[in-house]
Amino acid sequence: MQSQLGNEINLQNFYPEDLKIKQVISEKNKVSLKMYAESKECRCPRCNEISTHKHGTYNRKIQDLPILGRTTWLYVNAYEYQCDNPDCDTTTFVENVNGFLNYYSRMTERFEEFVCLLALETSCEGCARICKNMGIKISGDTVIRLLLKRFEAQEKTVCGSVIGVDDFAYKKGNRYGTVIIDAETHNPIEILDGRDGNTLKEWLKKNQHIKAVTRDRASAYASAIQEILPDAMQIADRFHLHQNLLEAVKDIVKGSIPTDIKIPVQGCESDDEEHSSKKNLGQCG
Repeated sequence: MQSQLGNEINLQNFYPEDLKIKQVISEKNKVSLKMYAESKECRCPRCNEISTHKHGTYNRKIQDLPILGRTTWLYVNAYEYQCDNPDCDTTTFVENVNGFLNYYSRMTERFEEFVCLLALETSCEGCARICKNMGIKISGDTVIRLLLKRFEAQEKTVCGSVIGVDDFAYKKGNRYGTVIIDAETHNPIEILDGRDGNTLKEWLKKNQHIKAVTRDRASAYASAIQEILPDAMQIADRFHLHQNLLEAVKDIVKGSIPTDIKIPVQGCESDDEEHSSKKNLGQCG
């Protein structure tokens, strides 16, 4: 069934001015919007220069937020621009219509923001299940890729001179990573792959201003810090200091107290009959 614009709700009000709706096709579980772009310029994603040189057009299929629980697809005839900056390595790039469409993505910007926010409040698989009931087609693996892409696109945080290093498990017994915390703000500033110290070495080479590092008792971290930043102070955190103390106390106790302690049984022996005392010891033990 095809509907004409302007009946009850004008969908054009929910989209940018440079993105015009040509046709709306409403089906039982899906809404398709055929659209075309009217932009006059676009900003290069690499050099950030504004370009007005249109290279051509092509059709894009993009998923948007659902309309009344129906999966919504945008079929957009978009422009492809050529970068006017002679020093830029980018030859051509697709327009993003003032940030509404992501470069070379099959989802709108607001669609990705909703999915990422829901995943952070629940989980990737839980987000995928909720989205399925809402009319959004997405998998848990795609949610993970969206989160990783947004994390990598964030500006690198400049940390202070004191950091904390510790390992964590992506999957216990299978895959591990290393997290770096800023000691002043207590915020995570970097997540590294593995916990063997190699990725930590590469990170420390780019952050020579580090003066002190709090860490656990892992020898891999200790050797990595000593190799790259020999003048940095290495500090054992309180949790592992407690562990060191407990292990030292256990070693002292094991060395001074025998493992097997025999407790004598009293009141069961008879002064007159030695043979009966052995019998009573067995009964009273």
